[in-house]
Amino acid sequence: MDIFCEKCQKQVGRIADEKIPGGRKLSVGCPRCGEKIYFEKPEEFSGELDFNDDSIFAATPIERGEDPSFPSGASGKSGDDYDFSIMEIIREAWARTSGTKGPVWGGVGLAVLAVLVFSMVVAAISSIVGGGPLAAGLQGAARLTISLAGYPFMAGLVLVGIRRAVGLPVNYRMVFSCFSMMLPIVIASLLTSILTMIGFFLLVIPGIYLSIAYTLVIHLIVDKEMGPWQAMEGSRKAVQRHWFKVLGLYILMTLICLISALPMGLGLIWTIPMFFMVGGILYREVFGVTQEI
Repeated sequence: MDIFCEKCQKQVGRIADEKIPGGRKLSVGCPRCGEKIYFEKPEEFSGELDFNDDSIFAATPIERGEDPSFPSGASGKSGDDYDFSIMEIIREAWARTSGTKGPVWGGVGLAVLAVLVFSMVVAAISSIVGGGPLAAGLQGAARLTISLAGYPFMAGLVLVGIRRAVGLPVNYRMVFSCFSMMLPIVIASLLTSILTMIGFFLLVIPGIYLSIAYTLVIHLIVDKEMGPWQAMEGSRKAVQRHWFKVLGLYILMTLICLISALPMGLGLIWTIPMFFMVGGILYREVFGVTQEI
């Protein structure tokens, strides 16, 4: 069941029907405006289907006459009817940084520890087998493994930002929860990088355009379980409607991160989690969130 705020006209979350007790009206505060949202368990369907209507058998978005590049978001929206305020997102991201720092830095700390242990094991094995092509190949494979593992790790940080954006609980384990989606995440990340680099080599401006247009690709994969190309097109088509505002949002956030790094980098303790919160809140405003409560 989707949780929808009438005041914001946005979907703020989703809860499984079986988790809602029958006969009771529940409420939750909208993470954006604070409005109380009341809901109850939906009644089971008791009507009759019109089997002469072929649309009820349509299995894919294309068969139903929908654009698969525009995933359903808030209240059935599809990324094409949104707007946002840059400063409102920045203010909300700062407020939601409290409760995000622990999961983000806890996950980062464990990841760094895992990389150190893995590197030590590889170094020990390399010393046992001695030098030569075998040791070089082993070390190269280890570097490739660490590089590839970085993609789902970053996606886990993205997921933390998405869940916090709608007030869902987060913890450090969520940073490692996207490894099951490693293949589409890696493919999408490599494709976006390749296309963006081609854009920079050609005329620079296409590269800048794509680097911003693909901002929400990983968000769509981890939240809506979309395929790489579908997520890329969904992000591009949605972001281009307010491309300059999204650019301004990330320029401002980058400046905040740079300024926070001046006092020996201590400010990054707050601004790195805030960066992922900005992405989560932007994604919520554009597509809505399908993560369950």
